[in-house]
Amino acid sequence: MNGENRSAEILKEIEARGSVSVVDMAKRFTVSEMTIRRDLADLEKEGLIRRVHGGAVSARGRSYELSLLVRSSENIEAKQRIGKCAASLVADGDSIAIDSGTTALEVARCLAKRRNLTVVTPSLLVANVLANCSDIRLVLTGGIVRPEEGSLVGDLAQRAFQGLYVDRLFLTAAAVDVEAGFTEYNWDDVLVKRVMIRSATEVIAIADASKFNHVAFAQTAPLSAIHQFVTDRAPTGALAEAFARNKVVVHIAGEEDIPDTEDEKQG
Repeated sequence: MNGENRSAEILKEIEARGSVSVVDMAKRFTVSEMTIRRDLADLEKEGLIRRVHGGAVSARGRSYELSLLVRSSENIEAKQRIGKCAASLVADGDSIAIDSGTTALEVARCLAKRRNLTVVTPSLLVANVLANCSDIRLVLTGGIVRPEEGSLVGDLAQRAFQGLYVDRLFLTAAAVDVEAGFTEYNWDDVLVKRVMIRSATEVIAIADASKFNHVAFAQTAPLSAIHQFVTDRAPTGALAEAFARNKVVVHIAGEEDIPDTEDEKQG
């Protein structure tokens, strides 16, 4: 494993556990402790971690967003299951909006062979997946490109949704919390997401369980604004109670049964 990949794995471990030790990481990657210390020093220079005696802890704030490259390697199987389940909620003839992000990309991949769909998206990556699908009418919002994310933001992206009314929106999230609801790292993305929500008859949030009980920088939507939620593991405790209280239909990707539409929350 090269240094870049090792650093990415170390960062993921810190994000998951809160801290790592030099000794444990040296054993895990079969390298010297000095090599791990250099990796940690590089991560600290980037402002991603803070070194402490014997190891490192996270220095990530609520507005820090992992790169698309790193996120695309996380929870791949879970995101694929979520994408398949979410796509099953789309009917031929639907007009849908697909958000940006790695989980949204899996939804797009599962819709690529569907017929008679209209898809509106602020994601260059989603657009790239669907651009050559002859049975899908693709609408790209325009706007300012966030280079590392491949999303389109700004006034043009927002205005694209102001005169549109889609049947369903597939909304991604950086974090999901009982009090904060669905939150994101980047304010420009949040502004586009809020307009997307207002344009949709039904809002279907998609996020894997690693996002549960965390809060990012800015709120996209409270739980009460969501109609359905597709994830890979059932929420528990207060979060499960909050979804039930707000009548959000929760789908666990990989489970065969999907509730009838008559049981879904009415918009």
